[in-house]
Amino acid sequence: MPDLSWLFERYTIPLDDWIQAGVDWLILNMRPFFLAIRWPVAKTLDGLEAFFLALPVWIFLAVLFALAWRIAGRRVAISAVASFLFIGFLGLWPMTMTTIAMVMTSVVFCAVVGMPLGILSARSDPLWNSIRPILDAMQTTPTFVYLVPIVMLFGIGNVPAVMATIIAAMPPMVRLTNLGIRQVQGELVEAGMSFGCTRAQLLKEVQIPLALPTIMAGLNQSLMLSLSMVVIAALIGARGLGLTVYQGINRLDVGLGGIAGIAIILLAITLDRITQALAKQRDQK
Repeated sequence: MPDLSWLFERYTIPLDDWIQAGVDWLILNMRPFFLAIRWPVAKTLDGLEAFFLALPVWIFLAVLFALAWRIAGRRVAISAVASFLFIGFLGLWPMTMTTIAMVMTSVVFCAVVGMPLGILSARSDPLWNSIRPILDAMQTTPTFVYLVPIVMLFGIGNVPAVMATIIAAMPPMVRLTNLGIRQVQGELVEAGMSFGCTRAQLLKEVQIPLALPTIMAGLNQSLMLSLSMVVIAALIGARGLGLTVYQGINRLDVGLGGIAGIAIILLAITLDRITQALAKQRDQK
């Protein structure tokens, strides 16, 4: 077999230059568009962060306890409050509130964009076939890769971090919404149409209620992906627990990185248990 290494060295595709030229063109010509995309995310994030940071700790814990008890039961409620108390005693309360605000903002926009897109793709096979490769690429692309174009287009800080998180966490929402709608039994759809339901009524009264457990599973996955991504996004200036982990790495401070890691684990377990219990409630109904 001939050795082709010389050929690779002599002839290279300047794809990196083309990508850079494309990004430069977008920055120069579509700046208002990207600012328009950034605006609702920034307003939502700033509002949630200011709210959580201003909220007294005892009110937050009381609401968390009542919400967790109502959704997941007494044991989960007690463990959730205990977890947040432990995080507070670690001195990480403000960073945790910032992280929660970032995660909630990401999940809100994943749901607002992902659910309608999943519903539309469930109704149209050509649309689903066209967006499926995009979703595959979004899920298989390493999360660090998202940070480079996001910094170029949106800058650094919490808002660009949330933008990257939305992109990384949206595919499960779209996929499972599409799957849930498609799994609704055809006989039930035909029965609804035979009773004179419009397409909107059929979607609202039959398809979404029956697909809700699968949709909630997609929301749970988006939530977990959002939490992991906002930690990684500390590399582009995002605050919160991810920044504490990043500071621990830079300083080789095992203790600082360790307590931040523990706080992230406790937060992830709490959010996962509550959202999974919510999905089970919907399934039982």
